[in-house]
Amino acid sequence: MDPNWSPLLWFGAIVALIPLALWLLKRTPLAGAGSGPLRTVALLPLSASQRVAIVEVGSGAQRRWLVLGLTAQGIQRLATMEPQAEGVPGAEPPPGFAQLLARLKRDA
Repeated sequence: MDPNWSPLLWFGAIVALIPLALWLLKRTPLAGAGSGPLRTVALLPLSASQRVAIVEVGSGAQRRWLVLGLTAQGIQRLATMEPQAEGVPGAEPPPGFAQLLARLKRDA
């Protein structure tokens, strides 16, 4: 092999490894996914550029849920509330496939 190609091959190998390293870092505990002081609890799109989000901040006794209005122009805190034990208050989980199928058979 020509010695003039060696630095170019090393450069190409390093550039090719960068996306792989980022992909691996994203999937390891080092990335801190889900274990940090900020977690999205719920997100409700209102329009293409407007959303309402519930975000959990803090940990332990200092944990709070912030209800945020998100627009293209900015973020506004709408309310602060205590964390709920099971998801968003007043929100029922959608029925499962088996429940929908049973309802269709019953109505038919």
